[in-house]
Amino acid sequence: MLVLNFNPFPKLESDRLLLRRIDKNDVKEIFEMRSDAENMKYIPRPLLKNHEEALEHLAMIDSGIEKNEAINWGVTIKGSSKLLGIMGFYRTKHEHYRSEIGYMLLPEIHGKGIAKEAIGILVKYGFNEMKLHSIEAIIDSENGASEKVLLKNGFVKEGHFKENEFYDGKFIDSVIYSRLNNS
Repeated sequence: MLVLNFNPFPKLESDRLLLRRIDKNDVKEIFEMRSDAENMKYIPRPLLKNHEEALEHLAMIDSGIEKNEAINWGVTIKGSSKLLGIMGFYRTKHEHYRSEIGYMLLPEIHGKGIAKEAIGILVKYGFNEMKLHSIEAIIDSENGASEKVLLKNGFVKEGHFKENEFYDGKFIDSVIYSRLNNS
């Protein structure tokens, strides 16, 4: 069975990006991302109402890391501490060597190639360091931008589940994309 250890916390990087541990200095950006209705349009979670809720979200992220259950990074441009997004492995099925990635960027960062590049970094870490066999992403069926970034990173569509989740008074579809370690 898969065993994870995120201590010490791994910093990841590309030529342009640094993925680092999120901390209390990132609360403003966490709040900005998760309180924006348009930015949260495809994420079936309540909008954050204040900075205290952003701190609670940060505490949840830290708890997952400390328990070696989940890991999330703050996405930054090298040389800048400003948080541009949060990405990581949210749910891991240890017995299946499979984990789900999730990602979110500040609205002004959309369309700049940051998501594609950062997901590429995550995929490499997931396969090489976490020893995953497969990585999945579950997205809203109407989120075309997320679909494009996953396809550009070698993910393939596994399934489309019709109205399989109920959120905010309506049923929504989920689409699963995945990538195998040998692809």
